[in-house]
Amino acid sequence: MATMMGTPGRVRFDSSPSGHHSHFTTDAPSMADSLPSVSFGFEDLRDRMARFTVRFDEFIEKGRKRVLDERNAFKMNVAELQEDQRARQRSLEIVSLKTSQHSQNVQKESQETAEMHAAISQLTATRDAQLAHRDQLKLQIADVQKSIKQCKEAQQQHARELDSQARHNVPELSFWQDHLCLRIVGAGVDDQLKFVFTHIDDKDWEKECWFELGMGSSDYEVLQTRPKLERDGIEECLDRLNETRELGGFLKAMRGLFAAALK
Repeated sequence: MATMMGTPGRVRFDSSPSGHHSHFTTDAPSMADSLPSVSFGFEDLRDRMARFTVRFDEFIEKGRKRVLDERNAFKMNVAELQEDQRARQRSLEIVSLKTSQHSQNVQKESQETAEMHAAISQLTATRDAQLAHRDQLKLQIADVQKSIKQCKEAQQQHARELDSQARHNVPELSFWQDHLCLRIVGAGVDDQLKFVFTHIDDKDWEKECWFELGMGSSDYEVLQTRPKLERDGIEECLDRLNETRELGGFLKAMRGLFAAALK
């Protein structure tokens, strides 16, 4: 298959009736001229993807901050509850010790009855304080349970929002898959995706060129490519991606690197 694009003249391959030779002329329309013109609208797409990326990053950051705040508040509530429980246990141990000592004093010395009544009064006050503290702990436990329920509901709402956002991303991905001869597959590892291009090699349209993109940290990283690309070119593309967060421009640039490598 022969293809010539971007040349000022027109090329035609004409076969003679006998099939022994070909006639070359520049007057007839070329195959490239017969193809429909395609307007990719990269500027509009880049602008839409930039706005989408900004909104998506803001949404993720707000959700992450909300989850962290709720988790920290939950940890503080649990720590306070544990400290109150330890204080209550220490108070119970003190009450138990005083009760034992009081019983021994009653058996040994009846003349200390007055002091015993005073001690009983003190114990009564302590018991009332413990009961009041118990009621307070119950209220705190109820508040913690309410906070846990709210946290679960928030996480479920966040999951629903992420699912809705993922459905919104489908048309954008479909555009790049259709116009760059691209498909996206899993790399078999969490936070990694494999991007596979075809129709790059003029001699073999089905030949695949691919790279694996790591997304486990704040900056993207190209982990592996086939065929092998120059690292300088990859780093340049990654720098633009990490700075602008425009995945579409990055995919186009990577396809260009593969096309240059094959030539």
